[in-house]
Amino acid sequence: MQISLITLNARYSHSCPALFHVRNALVQTLPESCLVLHQFTINDPYYQTLVRITGDQPQVICFSVYIWNADYTMRLVADLHRILPEVPIILGGPEVTFMALASLPVGCTVVRGEVEGLGDDFFCDLAAGNLQAEYLATSAPPFAMPYQESDFAAHLENRNIYYESSRGCPFSCSYCLSSVGQGVRYRELPEVERELAQILAHTPKIIRFVDRTFNALPARSLAIWRYLLAQPGETLFHFEIAPDLFSEEMLAFLADVPQGRFQFEIGLQSTNPTTLAAVNRRMDLARAGENIRRLVALGNIHLHLDLILGLPCETEATFRTSLNEAFGMASHHLQMGLLKVLPGTAISRDAEEFGLVSSATPPYSVLATRWLEHTDLRRLFWLGECLEAFYNNRFFRNTLEYIRKKGEEPFGFFAQLLTICQGADFFALAKTQELMTRMLVELAQARPDRELFCELLRFDWLVSGQRLLPPCLDAEPSKEIRDYLWRNLPEELPPHYTRLTRNEFFKRGIFARFSEALLCVVGLAEGESTSPGGYVCFFPEQESVDGHQRQRHIVFSLEG
Repeated sequence: MQISLITLNARYSHSCPALFHVRNALVQTLPESCLVLHQFTINDPYYQTLVRITGDQPQVICFSVYIWNADYTMRLVADLHRILPEVPIILGGPEVTFMALASLPVGCTVVRGEVEGLGDDFFCDLAAGNLQAEYLATSAPPFAMPYQESDFAAHLENRNIYYESSRGCPFSCSYCLSSVGQGVRYRELPEVERELAQILAHTPKIIRFVDRTFNALPARSLAIWRYLLAQPGETLFHFEIAPDLFSEEMLAFLADVPQGRFQFEIGLQSTNPTTLAAVNRRMDLARAGENIRRLVALGNIHLHLDLILGLPCETEATFRTSLNEAFGMASHHLQMGLLKVLPGTAISRDAEEFGLVSSATPPYSVLATRWLEHTDLRRLFWLGECLEAFYNNRFFRNTLEYIRKKGEEPFGFFAQLLTICQGADFFALAKTQELMTRMLVELAQARPDRELFCELLRFDWLVSGQRLLPPCLDAEPSKEIRDYLWRNLPEELPPHYTRLTRNEFFKRGIFARFSEALLCVVGLAEGESTSPGGYVCFFPEQESVDGHQRQRHIVFSLEG
């Protein structure tokens, strides 16, 4: 029997461990079957994907379905049923687990729950060609790493590798499907270490731990971290963590983690205690904020901080506070996502109580709540898109750090920027660095610190690796500054150049003049200097500072 196992990932670099779990179950129960794995993406041309599936001449087709691929998958299912009406189609995964049978295409079989927990009846019916409409996994079975040695070359090369050392979540957040299960199942550490060693032998670029709260058991988390860093290689490890669950021992260990080895996804969601209580999210907010700031100060771990828009009891005022406080924590990435009212979650059952209006199709994004009318939520959504565009890149780090340090309210800043962006139809255009810089230059025109703000934008433009200033940042040409410095700097200036390397130094550098105020803001001047400013030379090489990449640069002071 030829069985095709299929999913559609959000992008090529992702992978789907569920397919490999299903493969392993079928190898064990139906060893004579011929299994074909396909990991397509939701961006693949539809017709090509369809004919690749039919080209395998499958006798059974299995799909792993998620909110991001549900529409594409159901379109495939409908056409496959027309083309291959006698071929059984089996649907599993979190998106179909809570779907009503009546909402699914006729003739499909639905598997609800973990494949490891299915009874023998499913596999016997599959072998006999007598599948029922649905099967339910009734147990919480042991689970292991799903990958075989051959998978790393055949299916996982150049992809993120997903690994679970535990399954389930210790929390009961009402908006999350993980809360539907009961408790957490933790793998034995020796087994985890053996499996990780097998993966690391293939030198993957990134391993993403899918444990819903990796640091729920601090001692266990610390043991895995110690093991990982004791192994050779440069693999990056991604963890989903709760910010209030770090022990002092963990924080002390993390201070010595080499840069580029760990990244944390931190689910803050809201800083409104009433909102967190309404969704059963237990968090010590004061400790969470303190720990995030301590992690940021370490400068060696990439931090991705999440807020959710549209949660119960969240008004515009409380969300404004959440955004301001999250911005003040200075994480490397700040995401303001929409609440997804997922079928099967507790919050979906409380939708009427909370006045939740959400899209009827995946990803079930919230449209309005009892506390936010649609017009309010729409405005906050666009503000989040504005923040996403300008905050989550390497283009404006010094400018945004200036906003943070001077105590300007982030929400107000981005609200003003949003007005300018919407006036320019920004969100319908390609979000290039030049376009975003132009939006910020326009914002600067009404600011009392206009000159310094524009200097910051000019500095950020050059330190991000650009060589030529755009028209909106018009300034003294680099060539004129280079010629001036060539005439006035000494023939030798250790450690920057000698007589032999002087020509190369001036050829490779991009030169710009900045005020003393700017140099102080970006940390290139010390104390209360009376200097009128200085020249900065930017080089092609990048350097890493506090977890960020930037162009290497040096400053030459001017005479007063």
